[in-house]
Amino acid sequence: MVLKGKAWKFKDNINTDEIILAKYLNTTDPVELGRHCMETLDPSFSEKVQKGDIIIAGKNFGCGSSREHAPLSIKGSHVSCVIAKGFARIFFRNSINIGLPIIESAEASADIRGGDEIEINLEKGQIKNLTRDKAYTSTPFPKFMQDLVKAGGLLGYLKSKI
Repeated sequence: MVLKGKAWKFKDNINTDEIILAKYLNTTDPVELGRHCMETLDPSFSEKVQKGDIIIAGKNFGCGSSREHAPLSIKGSHVSCVIAKGFARIFFRNSINIGLPIIESAEASADIRGGDEIEINLEKGQIKNLTRDKAYTSTPFPKFMQDLVKAGGLLGYLKSKI
């Protein structure tokens, strides 16, 4: 599975309240949540982000509460992947469960700039910065996790197996 999009750069320690404000937690509709994704950090993010774009962040992305709304809002904004130096454990699980690929790569997190064009090969664990002609590595996504992402998340995957 290959993903390609423009990089949106964010800082360290982005918590779930910064990803999606609590006042929007009255819905679980990913598209509605996506309209408010990252608005505390960039009020026009949801208007500017394009389908397939990629969030690049530092350490401890998704810290805070365990709500599934945070990764749902990212997926609903049509972001294809999040690359960070590290993720909060529950955010990691929630993301994979809803079919949002997330990748840990300290090197890519530190080096990629906002606006760079990025290509990710989940199967091979390769990240390419097409703008700056650089390459980074990450742990390849196991086939099972790739299947979860392709099915749109755990529920879609389970439905396909029944």
